[in-house]
Formats: sequence, structure tokens, C-alpha cells
Amino acid sequence: MKRKITEDLLRWKSKPSGRMPLLVYGARQVGKTYIIREFGSMYYTNTAYFNLETNQTVSSYFSDNIEPERILRFLEAESRERIVPGDTLVIFDEIQSCPRALTSLKYFNEQTPEYHIIGAGSLLGVAINREKYSFPVGNVDSVTMFSLDFEEYLWALDEKTLCEEIKRAFADNDALPGALHEKSLDLYKQYLIIGGMPRAVLEFMETKSLLTVPDVQNKIINDYIADMAKYASNAQSVKIRAAYNSIPVQLAKENKKFQYKLAQRGGTTAIFGEAINWLDFAGIVMKCERLEHGLMPISVYRDLASFKLYMSDVGLLTMRSGISQQAVLSAVEIENTFLGSITENYVAQALYSKRYGLYYWTNEGTAELDFVLQKDNDIIAVEVKTGTRTKSKSLNMFVTKYEPAYSIRISAKNFGFENRIKSVPLYAVFCI
Repeated sequence: MKRKITEDLLRWKSKPSGRMPLLVYGARQVGKTYIIREFGSMYYTNTAYFNLETNQTVSSYFSDNIEPERILRFLEAESRERIVPGDTLVIFDEIQSCPRALTSLKYFNEQTPEYHIIGAGSLLGVAINREKYSFPVGNVDSVTMFSLDFEEYLWALDEKTLCEEIKRAFADNDALPGALHEKSLDLYKQYLIIGGMPRAVLEFMETKSLLTVPDVQNKIINDYIADMAKYASNAQSVKIRAAYNSIPVQLAKENKKFQYKLAQRGGTTAIFGEAINWLDFAGIVMKCERLEHGLMPISVYRDLASFKLYMSDVGLLTMRSGISQQAVLSAVEIENTFLGSITENYVAQALYSKRYGLYYWTNEGTAELDFVLQKDNDIIAVEVKTGTRTKSKSLNMFVTKYEPAYSIRISAKNFGFENRIKSVPLYAVFCI
């Protein structure tokens, strides 16, 4: 599967100077190991790969002297791969399980910057947040990997030409031909069920059926839950699971602000704050924070006490919620509040993968705008609709009060631009 992160890896490899060891963040099962190893095989003479969670021989070697030349000679002997600067890619997978290996990246950068080293880990963010050891601040580059966005999903289905047509129409505000528009909407609805986890996409590609996709997704969620038990204390893991399991219930409410009482009776910030941070650092949820004002820079107007939690992959949310596949795929616009929540989660996932901060706006409880973006010096209001009914009091109120550069309305309608509102079909969010 072609992934966008490959371009980030190539830019890192091609730096004429100042290249540091690279850390690749991302939730479990998003494809980090596969893509990094594939990158090594395509763009290097050879690759020296080490899983520091399963290879205790290598992991334990970091417990003593972590002088780079000493480590490199050992790695050559262990892997039976000659490690040559610029020609060999050294990969430390699950690097969070070996704190000294993470610390060693500082010395690789300072003493042997000519070597190309990538560290990756599914719980790297969680481990670093513990701050129990020296993190190589200023001595590593970093990039975050996500599950496949809708464009990558179309690539996997060999729909590259359709992608180009969607991007052209977005740039020109030019409606797609009716048949292509309907095809794209059908593929989008299919994506809401499958999501972007590589194993789920592969299952669909191999079987041409949606029936077994939930089995794969359920296994992924079980792996997440196993991590909660393995990498957190018993008391903390109970709270983490409770907060994670409550997300579909939270999103089903008209007020989607995270309510601690829905995770546990009597729940409070003090009880669940650390658990929510764990989920965030693990990359398996996305936090969307409330804005008190739609002014620039928007990050300084956050209300830290009010936020929504979305799942990092929309397919996992669809499966976890228990909504029927027929309801998601139906061409008939039905009144289903949770379909709106799934749609919001999809949009949040697409925006987050484009490195936008996630924020929403409310006006004293009378209106709620789904997302507010900042692009350079422009504030952009974003309204999300599940179908073709697009009237929005909230968007109008925000525009009247803050006069953003322009607004985006995401819906099942075709492309267009009118009254400073850019109409973006649901399948084209990856273009924003």
C-alpha cells in the first residue's frame, strides 16, 4: 500500500545537512514497521532491523556503555549486516521498550551523524510522557504516522485517477460529473465501515466483502486493550479502558463534550485525566478542544476543561458502536444521530492527519460549530453535514460574529463556492 509518510521519510533521507535520527510515532497497527522496512529495502543498499521489545539480546546491550561506535559494531555482529553510513538504514522498532536505546540517539546524532537511524514505537508517546529517563531533546527529528486516509484508501483500491479528478474539482470549485460524484460517495461510505487500518483494508481487498472486516477490527481493539493492561498499572488500566469504551456513548449524545460520568458513575477530571492523556499519547484517540473565541491565534482561546474525544480510526468507531452496515451504506437520508457522529469522526481524522489542530466552537450553549481551523493567518469555519440538507444556524452565527476568511461546508453535495462558503463533498476532505 502506498503511504504518504514515504515522502516524509525521503525528505529526511535527502537532507544535505542537519539530519538527525528519526522517531516515527503512531498507534499500533497503523503500518509503521511495514512502511519503514519497505522504505529501507527501496532506498538503501541494506537494512539492519532490530525489535527492541522481542530481541532482548540487543535490548540488554544498551544497558552498559552506549557509545555509538561500540553499539554499531555489536549491531553488525548481531544482524550480520554491514552497517555503512548513507547506505544502510538502521531500524530500532518498539524503541520505547528500551529507554537507553532512546537516550543513545543523542550520541548517535552528536558523534556519528553520518549513520541513518530510525526509531519507531506504538507507545512511544506514552513512554516519553513518563519522563523517567533522558529523552534526546533537540537531537532527533520526528514524524507521526496515521491509519490510511481516504486518499490512501483510494490508492489501495487502484482508484488513483479518481483521486486526481477529486483534487482537480476541489482546486477549481468545479462539480464532478454526477456518476463520479455518486461513485465517490459510495466509496466514502464503504470507508466509514472499513476505516484505514491496513489489516482491515487488506481484508476487504482480499475478500471483496465487508462481512469479515469487523473481525479484524475487533482484534485490533483487543490489542489496544492488551496494551492498556501491559503498559499501565492495574488501577490506571481500568480507567483507560473505561474512558476508551465510553467514546461511542459520548459521541451519541447531542452534547458530545466528554462527560466523565459516562465513563464511570461519579467520574471526575481528577479520576480520568491521566487515563485520557494515556489514550492521547498512545495515538488511539484524538482530542478536539472547545474554543471560547474564534480569533487568531486560536490555540490561545482553548477551554481546557471542555473537549470531545474521537477514535483515531473511523472504521473502529463504526464497528465498536454496533451500527448496522446497511445504515451506513444506505442511499436514503435517514434520521440517525450517530451517523452524524461517525461523519464528524471521519472529518476529525482527515484534518488531524493533515496536521491541523482540532477545535470546535460553541456560543453559550445556543450553537455549536463542528471545527475551526487556522491556516497561516486565516480562520476557517467548518460545518459538517451527513447528507444534502445543509442549513446551519451555527455556521451563520460564527460567520456573523468573527468574519472568517471563508467557510467550508462538508456534506453529500457536490463541489461549489457561493457566499464565501466552499462546498466540499464528504469524500474530498483529504484535499483541505
